[in-house]
Amino acid sequence: MSRKVDTRAVGRNRIKRVLRDATRHLRSCLSGGDYVIVARSAAKTASNQQIREAFERLLRRAGALPPVAAGGTMPPREGVDAPLPLNVPDTSSGRAEPAC
Repeated sequence: MSRKVDTRAVGRNRIKRVLRDATRHLRSCLSGGDYVIVARSAAKTASNQQIREAFERLLRRAGALPPVAAGGTMPPREGVDAPLPLNVPDTSSGRAEPAC
């Protein structure tokens, strides 16, 4: 990550740390391959949650993650599988893991 993103090393390291953590949680859902992530200068002022959401949106747009199941207010029809929940609790760490 270059100094164009943030002139301070602490800011660049925060962005990298957030992206690494998000990747670690999404690794089981990611399709195989190599990924190169280039942060923009807007990441400097974005919150950690905003960086995570933008990263996940980017991966879905690129086809590296499956699309989110459309939720609705109507119950599923008979014989049709219900959509997967967005978060499945992980009992080992106490954190919610994404369901692909």
